[in-house]
Amino acid sequence: AGVRELIPGARCWPRFVGNRSERFEARTVLVRVAECDSPWLTGMAGALLPIPVAHGEGRAEFDADDGFNDLLRQGSLALQYAEPDGSPTERYPLNPNGAQRGLAGATAAEGRVLAMMPHPERAFRAVQNSWIHESWEEDGPWLRLFRNARVALG
Repeated sequence: AGVRELIPGARCWPRFVGNRSERFEARTVLVRVAECDSPWLTGMAGALLPIPVAHGEGRAEFDADDGFNDLLRQGSLALQYAEPDGSPTERYPLNPNGAQRGLAGATAAEGRVLAMMPHPERAFRAVQNSWIHESWEEDGPWLRLFRNARVALG
């Protein structure tokens, strides 16, 4: 069985295929955190954050033409690649893989499972970022995701 069959609520998830550029993409991009009910993303909805990407097969491809809308209806949209104004983007290189409507992350199992292509573990400290907001001291904005997980796991 594939991962979509094993995780409750993941049937609408896409599979991940080669980037439209047909090459490995590695750089920092922006993502917007969607409004979703996930313990991972508590308090992060609406945030526009820099995040590293590093993948060759990160483009989300759905089985059905309406797959992205199914993901929306289920409330599973978690992250989208974004323009500097925060709007979702399919434009290269801001969307490094060509994912439909900028899809960068999805949730399942009532938000307990988070699948994402960018790498928050590579930017959880402020010094790991190429740009630092004046309000960041030692912690980068992605540390909240890991702190949220710790709280959720008790």
